[in-house]
Amino acid sequence: MILTQIEDAVIARLRLGLGRMVKEVGCYGGELDEALPDAIRRFPAAWVTFGGVSKTEPTSTSRQKFKATGQFVVMVGERNVRNEAAGRRGGPSLGEVGSYPLVYAVRRLLSAQDLDLPIDPLMPGRVRTLYNTRLESQAFSVFACEFQTAWIEEALPRSHWPSPPAPGTPGAEADPDMVFVKHQGKTGQPDPDWLRTGLNYHLNPDDGKADAQDLLTGSNP
Repeated sequence: MILTQIEDAVIARLRLGLGRMVKEVGCYGGELDEALPDAIRRFPAAWVTFGGVSKTEPTSTSRQKFKATGQFVVMVGERNVRNEAAGRRGGPSLGEVGSYPLVYAVRRLLSAQDLDLPIDPLMPGRVRTLYNTRLESQAFSVFACEFQTAWIEEALPRSHWPSPPAPGTPGAEADPDMVFVKHQGKTGQPDPDWLRTGLNYHLNPDDGKADAQDLLTGSNP
Protein backbone atom coordinates (compact mmCIF):
# COMPACT_ATOMS: atom_id res chain seq x y z
CA MET A 1 0.00 0.00 0.00
CA ILE A 2 2.78 2.47 0.89
CA LEU A 3 4.33 1.97 -2.56
CA THR A 4 1.09 2.96 -4.27
CA GLN A 5 0.72 5.94 -1.93
CA ILE A 6 4.23 7.16 -2.76
CA GLU A 7 3.66 6.78 -6.51
CA ASP A 8 0.34 8.61 -6.35
CA ALA A 9 1.81 11.41 -4.23
CA VAL A 10 4.77 11.89 -6.59
CA ILE A 11 2.42 12.05 -9.58
CA ALA A 12 0.13 14.53 -7.83
CA ARG A 13 3.01 16.85 -6.91
CA LEU A 14 4.49 16.73 -10.40
CA ARG A 15 1.14 17.44 -12.04
CA LEU A 16 0.70 20.52 -9.91
CA GLY A 17 4.30 21.68 -10.11
CA LEU A 18 5.04 21.05 -13.79
CA GLY A 19 1.85 22.65 -15.01
CA ARG A 20 2.01 23.24 -18.76
CA MET A 21 5.62 22.11 -19.03
CA VAL A 22 4.26 18.64 -19.86
CA LYS A 23 1.40 17.10 -21.78
CA GLU A 24 0.96 14.31 -19.25
CA VAL A 25 2.18 12.92 -15.92
CA GLY A 26 1.28 9.39 -14.85
CA CYS A 27 2.38 5.89 -13.88
CA TYR A 28 4.71 4.33 -16.42
CA GLY A 29 2.80 1.79 -18.48
CA GLY A 30 5.20 0.93 -21.31
CA GLU A 31 4.82 4.23 -23.15
CA LEU A 32 8.45 4.10 -24.28
CA ASP A 33 7.92 0.65 -25.77
CA GLU A 34 5.50 2.07 -28.33
CA ALA A 35 6.48 2.99 -31.88
CA LEU A 36 8.87 5.93 -31.59
CA PRO A 37 6.71 8.53 -33.39
CA ASP A 38 3.73 7.60 -31.20
CA ALA A 39 5.75 7.99 -28.01
CA ILE A 40 7.28 11.29 -29.10
CA ARG A 41 3.84 12.77 -29.79
CA ARG A 42 3.24 12.51 -26.04
CA PHE A 43 6.35 14.56 -25.20
CA PRO A 44 7.04 16.47 -23.07
CA ALA A 45 5.90 13.97 -20.47
CA ALA A 46 6.86 12.43 -17.12
CA TRP A 47 6.13 8.88 -16.00
CA VAL A 48 6.66 7.49 -12.50
CA THR A 49 7.57 3.90 -11.61
CA PHE A 50 8.77 1.93 -8.59
CA GLY A 51 12.42 0.94 -9.02
CA GLY A 52 12.66 -1.77 -6.34
CA VAL A 53 13.84 -2.25 -2.75
CA SER A 54 17.62 -2.14 -2.39
CA LYS A 55 17.97 -2.79 1.35
CA THR A 56 15.91 -3.97 4.35
CA GLU A 57 17.17 -3.76 7.95
CA PRO A 58 15.57 -4.60 11.33
CA THR A 59 14.74 -1.56 13.42
CA SER A 60 13.72 -3.22 16.70
CA THR A 61 15.19 -5.89 18.97
CA SER A 62 12.10 -8.05 18.43
CA ARG A 63 12.83 -8.01 14.67
CA GLN A 64 9.15 -7.36 13.99
CA LYS A 65 9.77 -4.01 12.29
CA PHE A 66 12.01 -3.39 9.33
CA LYS A 67 13.24 -0.29 7.54
CA ALA A 68 12.97 -0.79 3.78
CA THR A 69 14.96 1.42 1.41
CA GLY A 70 13.60 1.72 -2.10
CA GLN A 71 13.91 3.67 -5.31
CA PHE A 72 11.40 5.49 -7.44
CA VAL A 73 12.16 6.62 -10.96
CA VAL A 74 10.69 9.51 -12.91
CA MET A 75 11.21 9.08 -16.65
CA VAL A 76 11.02 12.34 -18.57
CA GLY A 77 10.83 12.74 -22.31
CA GLU A 78 11.48 16.14 -23.79
CA ARG A 79 12.79 17.98 -26.82
CA ASN A 80 16.57 18.39 -26.72
CA VAL A 81 17.49 21.81 -28.09
CA ARG A 82 21.18 21.20 -27.39
CA ASN A 83 21.28 18.24 -29.76
CA GLU A 84 19.24 20.10 -32.34
CA ALA A 85 21.73 22.98 -32.29
CA ALA A 86 24.64 20.56 -32.39
CA GLY A 87 23.13 18.87 -35.43
CA ARG A 88 22.85 22.18 -37.25
CA ARG A 89 26.40 23.25 -36.41
CA GLY A 90 28.04 19.86 -36.53
CA GLY A 91 29.02 19.83 -32.86
CA PRO A 92 27.76 20.62 -29.34
CA SER A 93 28.15 23.95 -27.61
CA LEU A 94 28.70 24.25 -23.88
CA GLY A 95 26.88 27.57 -23.96
CA GLU A 96 23.60 26.13 -25.25
CA VAL A 97 20.77 26.98 -22.84
CA GLY A 98 17.43 25.32 -22.13
CA SER A 99 18.77 21.82 -22.67
CA TYR A 100 17.10 19.77 -19.93
CA PRO A 101 14.54 21.97 -18.12
CA LEU A 102 12.25 19.04 -17.30
CA VAL A 103 15.03 17.12 -15.52
CA TYR A 104 15.78 20.21 -13.45
CA ALA A 105 12.11 20.77 -12.64
CA VAL A 106 11.48 17.18 -11.53
CA ARG A 107 14.49 17.16 -9.19
CA ARG A 108 13.60 20.62 -7.89
CA LEU A 109 10.04 19.56 -7.04
CA LEU A 110 10.82 16.20 -5.41
CA SER A 111 14.20 16.45 -3.66
CA ALA A 112 13.94 16.39 0.18
CA GLN A 113 10.12 16.04 0.09
CA ASP A 114 8.25 13.49 2.23
CA LEU A 115 4.93 14.07 0.41
CA ASP A 116 3.11 14.12 3.79
CA LEU A 117 3.67 10.36 4.07
CA PRO A 118 5.44 8.29 6.80
CA ILE A 119 8.64 8.02 4.72
CA ASP A 120 12.14 9.47 4.74
CA PRO A 121 12.47 12.56 2.52
CA LEU A 122 13.18 11.73 -1.11
CA MET A 123 16.89 11.83 -1.86
CA PRO A 124 17.86 12.61 -5.47
CA GLY A 125 20.12 10.05 -7.10
CA ARG A 126 21.41 9.35 -10.58
CA VAL A 127 20.04 10.83 -13.77
CA ARG A 128 20.52 8.32 -16.59
CA THR A 129 20.06 8.80 -20.32
CA LEU A 130 17.65 6.20 -21.69
CA TYR A 131 17.31 7.46 -25.26
CA ASN A 132 18.72 10.12 -27.52
CA THR A 133 16.96 10.17 -30.87
CA ARG A 134 15.93 12.42 -33.72
CA LEU A 135 12.67 12.67 -35.62
CA GLU A 136 12.96 14.75 -38.77
CA SER A 137 14.66 18.01 -37.70
CA GLN A 138 13.91 17.69 -33.98
CA ALA A 139 16.02 15.94 -31.34
CA PHE A 140 14.48 14.23 -28.30
CA SER A 141 15.89 12.76 -25.10
CA VAL A 142 14.50 10.48 -22.41
CA PHE A 143 16.06 10.51 -18.94
CA ALA A 144 15.51 8.42 -15.80
CA CYS A 145 15.64 10.55 -12.64
CA GLU A 146 16.16 8.34 -9.58
CA PHE A 147 15.01 9.09 -6.02
CA GLN A 148 15.55 7.08 -2.84
CA THR A 149 13.41 6.90 0.28
CA ALA A 150 12.70 4.54 3.18
CA TRP A 151 9.70 3.42 5.20
CA ILE A 152 8.87 1.04 8.07
CA GLU A 153 7.33 -2.37 7.45
CA GLU A 154 5.90 -4.52 10.23
CA ALA A 155 6.29 -8.30 10.11
CA LEU A 156 3.69 -10.83 11.22
CA PRO A 157 4.26 -12.67 14.50
CA ARG A 158 5.78 -16.08 13.90
CA SER A 159 3.30 -18.65 12.52
CA HIS A 160 0.55 -16.02 12.26
CA TRP A 161 -1.45 -15.08 9.18
CA PRO A 162 -2.58 -11.60 8.10
CA SER A 163 -5.63 -10.50 10.09
CA PRO A 164 -7.41 -7.71 8.21
CA PRO A 165 -10.43 -6.05 9.82
CA ALA A 166 -13.81 -7.53 9.12
CA PRO A 167 -15.38 -6.23 5.88
CA GLY A 168 -17.69 -3.33 6.49
CA THR A 169 -15.90 -2.04 9.57
CA PRO A 170 -14.57 1.54 9.42
CA GLY A 171 -11.30 1.74 7.50
CA ALA A 172 -11.42 -1.88 6.39
CA GLU A 173 -11.10 -1.17 2.66
CA ALA A 174 -8.04 1.01 3.22
CA ASP A 175 -6.22 -1.66 5.25
CA PRO A 176 -3.36 -3.10 3.12
CA ASP A 177 -4.03 -6.63 4.40
CA MET A 178 -7.41 -6.56 2.65
CA VAL A 179 -5.51 -7.69 -0.45
CA PHE A 180 -5.52 -11.21 1.03
CA VAL A 181 -9.29 -11.14 1.43
CA LYS A 182 -9.88 -9.85 -2.10
CA HIS A 183 -7.76 -12.64 -3.59
CA GLN A 184 -8.93 -15.38 -1.23
CA GLY A 185 -5.60 -15.82 0.51
CA LYS A 186 -5.42 -17.46 3.92
CA THR A 187 -6.05 -15.07 6.79
CA GLY A 188 -6.20 -15.25 10.57
CA GLN A 189 -8.95 -14.00 12.81
CA PRO A 190 -9.21 -10.22 13.29
CA ASP A 191 -8.22 -8.95 16.70
CA PRO A 192 -11.31 -8.99 18.96
CA ASP A 193 -12.96 -5.71 19.87
CA TRP A 194 -11.92 -4.26 23.21
CA LEU A 195 -14.95 -4.55 25.49
CA ARG A 196 -13.73 -3.93 29.04
CA THR A 197 -10.68 -3.80 31.30
CA GLY A 198 -10.78 -4.45 35.03
CA LEU A 199 -8.36 -2.63 37.34
CA ASN A 200 -7.65 -3.74 40.91
CA TYR A 201 -5.95 -1.41 43.40
CA HIS A 202 -3.94 -2.83 46.30
CA LEU A 203 -2.78 -0.66 49.19
CA ASN A 204 0.25 -1.38 51.34
CA PRO A 205 0.38 -3.52 53.34
CA ASP A 206 -1.28 -5.77 50.79
CA ASP A 207 -3.55 -8.48 52.21
CA GLY A 208 -4.15 -10.07 48.81
CA LYS A 209 -7.59 -8.51 48.42
CA ALA A 210 -8.29 -5.50 46.19
CA ASP A 211 -9.02 -2.35 48.18
CA ALA A 212 -10.73 -0.72 45.18
CA GLN A 213 -11.76 -1.67 41.65
CA ASP A 214 -12.47 0.07 38.34
CA LEU A 215 -14.11 -1.37 35.24
CA LEU A 216 -13.35 0.44 31.98
CA THR A 217 -15.85 -0.38 29.26
CA GLY A 218 -15.34 0.22 25.55
CA SER A 219 -18.05 1.91 23.54
CA ASN A 220 -19.88 -0.15 20.94
CA PRO A 221 -19.25 0.82 17.29
